[in-house]
Amino acid sequence: MLVGIPKEIKSHEYRVGATPDGVRELVAHGHQVLVEKSAGAAIGLLDAHYLAAGAELADTPEKVFARAALILKVKEPQPHECLQLRPDQVLFTYLHLAADPGQTRLLLDSGVTAIAYETVTSPAGGLPLLAPMSEVAGRMAIQAGAACLEKPRGGAGVLLGGVPGVAPGKVVILGAGVVGSNAAMMAAGLGAQVTVVNRSAERLRRLDELFGNRIRTQYASTAAIEALVLDADLVIGAALVAGAAAPKLVRREWLARMRPGSVLVDVSIDQGGCFETSHPTTHAEPTFVVDGIVHYCVANMPGAVARTSTFALTYATLPFALALADKGWRQALADDAHLANGLNVQDGRVTHPAVTHALGYA
Repeated sequence: MLVGIPKEIKSHEYRVGATPDGVRELVAHGHQVLVEKSAGAAIGLLDAHYLAAGAELADTPEKVFARAALILKVKEPQPHECLQLRPDQVLFTYLHLAADPGQTRLLLDSGVTAIAYETVTSPAGGLPLLAPMSEVAGRMAIQAGAACLEKPRGGAGVLLGGVPGVAPGKVVILGAGVVGSNAAMMAAGLGAQVTVVNRSAERLRRLDELFGNRIRTQYASTAAIEALVLDADLVIGAALVAGAAAPKLVRREWLARMRPGSVLVDVSIDQGGCFETSHPTTHAEPTFVVDGIVHYCVANMPGAVARTSTFALTYATLPFALALADKGWRQALADDAHLANGLNVQDGRVTHPAVTHALGYA
């Protein structure tokens, strides 16, 4: 099979669909790999590395889309990329369709078979292709939030870890999954006062066992969330419903009662965000302010640490990419029910139940 890897074009997106090591594995399985020139150059993955791994280089993205049977990407295809997709092609990437009806319509019109990283499951019930980027985003959320709390960036001028004689900042994390757990680890490591909120007592119990008295846990009632948010310096939105739109956990009217200069970091923004005032931002303009509250809602947070993210993503996606290339998508999905859960669009139809419900295709 001919596998195509185009250069990512989303604002400040430097990740690439596979490392040279990943390409070498595909070639070893008897596949051709076509990589757009300079696809990984920004993170030190040079054309020479891809050539040494057995790839062919394409000087334009159009050539990649025109020739490849399987497209490996990182972020969702942009509109003019969608127009290059076709019915006999498989797209394997992050899609996050529940919050993106426009992209969904373009994919349906293209006839492409679209398999989303974020809805592939594991036997343990996890999301193995979302997990590595969730780990990155959870850790980055604290870094980004701490920076936004600095006064020159519009924040209240709070140091999360405090200093002797001065109380640390208060961090509230809404969600105890992979993002929330990693955010808690980073925030606790800085010495902040951390509270993690979730509706699963079992998840909270696990965090309590892991962190002990370094963090607090709280069941996610509306009243509890409101009280914690109003008293927080930094709130991390880490709520996830696989494939579906994120629940709105922080209400618009609460912001006027929060401390001016507090910060909201919405890691759930790919799925529509879990704050009512959220809208997607980019690394070029990462923040906006509503009622004196700084919002950081970058939709591709891991793109800022693109080298780390690319290697982590390739390690996770490569076994599935090999299955798709080795067997063809129909057989690969028939053999692996967890990979089959990644199917979001096929033959002009939305196939994932959560996306179907979120966008009204039922």
